[in-house]
Amino acid sequence: MDKVVFLLSILSLGISSQPITDSQRLFSIAVSRVQHLHLLAQRLLSDFENSLQIDEQRQLNKIFLQDFCNSDYIISPIDKHETQRSSVLKLLSISYRLIDSWEVPSQFLSGGSAQRNPISPKLSELKTGILLLIRANQDGVEMFTDDAVLQLAPYGNYYQSLGADESQRRSYELLACFKKDMHKVETYLTVAKCRLSPEANCTL
Repeated sequence: MDKVVFLLSILSLGISSQPITDSQRLFSIAVSRVQHLHLLAQRLLSDFENSLQIDEQRQLNKIFLQDFCNSDYIISPIDKHETQRSSVLKLLSISYRLIDSWEVPSQFLSGGSAQRNPISPKLSELKTGILLLIRANQDGVEMFTDDAVLQLAPYGNYYQSLGADESQRRSYELLACFKKDMHKVETYLTVAKCRLSPEANCTL
């Protein structure tokens, strides 16, 4: 029911007589959803770290700082100043790609069980909402070029059989990257929402 209300609210954007007010409300829903996912990512990573020895945590943290997340290949603002200069449509488009890149890998964030893992459906709902917001803000501009929708391999060989140490490292990287990307999307959607209020201070 919650999903239906969310999607119907977004669809109402096209027929509303107060598009700015509705856009603000819909952005608020999207921001709330990604904030929940970011908090969930923080909790999952924290729980994983608490299951490790201190030396294991330090070693994995060092390795992660030297590696890249799969989603790093999605071009996004390099700092807060570039984020503030980016258009609403660009921020929405990047957010969509980031969320889309996690739909498959997210199945492995809490044991790989769809019944115990609420992350994938939440990502799917958020992706649908962002896509509809993109369409509502496009004004005839096509954002999804062939390069933009290039499908990335979901974290390389993550699904191959791994040894115990390698599996531990990959699990840590997956959780750390998920947290990192949810923070990015939260930031981009928050700034995009703020842009709809000219009097607002959107400073990060």
